Amino acid sequence: MHALVERLFPVCRSITGDGVRRTLEIVGERLPLTVHEVPTGTQVLDWTVPREWNIRDAWIKNPAGDRVVDFRRSNLHVVGYSAPVSATMTLAELRPHLHTLPGQPDLVPYRTSYYAETWGFCLAQRVLDGLGEGPYEVVIDSTLADGALTYAEHVVPGRSDKEVLISCHVCHPSLANDNLAGIAVATALAARLERPRLTYRFLFAPGTIGAITWLARNRDRTGRIKAGLTLACAGDRGALTYKRSRRGDAGIDRVMAHVLRGRPHTIVDFSPYGYDERQFCSPGFDLPVGSLTRTPYAGYPEYHTSADDPGFVTPEAMADTLETLWQAVQVLERDGRYENLSPYGEPQLGRRGLYGSLGGRSDTKQAQLAMLWVLNQSDGGHSLLDVAERSGLPFQAVAEAADALEGAGLLKRVGESG
Repeated sequence: MHALVERLFPVCRSITGDGVRRTLEIVGERLPLTVHEVPTGTQVLDWTVPREWNIRDAWIKNPAGDRVVDFRRSNLHVVGYSAPVSATMTLAELRPHLHTLPGQPDLVPYRTSYYAETWGFCLAQRVLDGLGEGPYEVVIDSTLADGALTYAEHVVPGRSDKEVLISCHVCHPSLANDNLAGIAVATALAARLERPRLTYRFLFAPGTIGAITWLARNRDRTGRIKAGLTLACAGDRGALTYKRSRRGDAGIDRVMAHVLRGRPHTIVDFSPYGYDERQFCSPGFDLPVGSLTRTPYAGYPEYHTSADDPGFVTPEAMADTLETLWQAVQVLERDGRYENLSPYGEPQLGRRGLYGSLGGRSDTKQAQLAMLWVLNQSDGGHSLLDVAERSGLPFQAVAEAADALEGAGLLKRVGESG
């Protein structure tokens, strides 16, 4: 995963353009992707697909001909979606187009201007402080023209057509945590899935306009979505944070609360600000989609700056995010409602070989307790997650107990959860 972050890092991405296509090509080396191109001007819900932006080079040269700001050194140096410019300007004339972080004087900020045509450069405050009055050669070799918005999907088909949606945005340039780590973790999760019960749809799309475009083109299939997560900021050293869906009590909200139990984490209520969960949770769709991050957006000083580089994200943190998602997948896959086929009194488990001979081991006691809880609660109305929540036992122990009891003829599955 970290190697994928490093490979994607130099690519200049935006909400449209060849940077998005190159990103999807690289991901496509690891996963088969279906790539969609939606033409400029296409109406998507209340929005319109914008013109496509591409950039070849950009610089500010001082009177000696030195590039004091250079797109080739970092694609953060140019405001995203900057219109082309070629001019000679004094520093006074240039200043309205320069963006810095005075409180973090050594860092370059990330800025965009998607829907209002302008241009600009981002640079470290210390560099700006060292500039003379000029004149400066100012060039942004970019194009804004009719083209397309590009997004991709990877689908892992399951036995059921009910879907789990995993979404990550592919529009940020050289920012490792936000959101290259999310792309890498989603890619690894997709590659790990084999013959699932549910269908898993992975969406790699530009933020906001990409999710809106996908929703506009898939309105008739959104009813299949049983659960979903937007994935971002997946590689920093902070504890995991889960943001609930708009519903607040959707199945995915319960799953994530259970998976995160007993480890450092934060759970926050839904708000209509953040990543693309706000599009999936808009009231007309109201999908059961939450958001998983480590440190949330804007919650760490490196956010949207040149300090969000591959050294800021760690393989260990991404592995932890992936493992958490994998545990959530196990709950989604194995949860269901069961009926106790011997509900009058407690059935004799020993003669069915369900009580092990290794009495006294803590895992054996947990397995026995899980069997008793599953038998007691399996009245056709309670799911395995209900049992795990009420008993305080790990979901895996409850699911394994259900498997053993079903194999012994004491239990049968009668329906899905929730």
